[in-house]
Amino acid sequence: MLTWKDIINFSVKGNPTPDRRVEKTEAEWRAQLSPEQYRITRQKGTERAHSGELCTTYDEGKYNCVCCDTPLFDSTIKFSSGTGWPSFTQPIKENAIKYERDTTLGMVRVEVMCNTCDSHLGHVFPDGPEPSGLRYCVNSESMIIDKETAK
Repeated sequence: MLTWKDIINFSVKGNPTPDRRVEKTEAEWRAQLSPEQYRITRQKGTERAHSGELCTTYDEGKYNCVCCDTPLFDSTIKFSSGTGWPSFTQPIKENAIKYERDTTLGMVRVEVMCNTCDSHLGHVFPDGPEPSGLRYCVNSESMIIDKETAK
């Protein structure tokens, strides 16, 4: 189980190696994604709080990257944080997520990205529920839910 100390270490010392890499040109990403998905995942945007479809969805399944379909989170570790974005306590695998220090907006945060394609997902915070204490705060537009893997 990852802890806040692990997250900080990844953001400072380097991230785990992904199982695979997906790299495309900006034109290829634009052709594949909706304008809002592109803005969020490729330009590090944020959707308005409480606006994302997956914020209030609790169906069983895997939450995959909208860009490369890499499994990122499992529905069993999703929780209602009240923040307005889908929230999770752990990634599906340690090497599914990439972590980078983010100093935008006049504060220090840890950005989370898909480790396979560098898609911006959101941020992780140390104020989640036990036992990990982590809250991965993720944009709905950056994920798709795969309900088939739940069966």
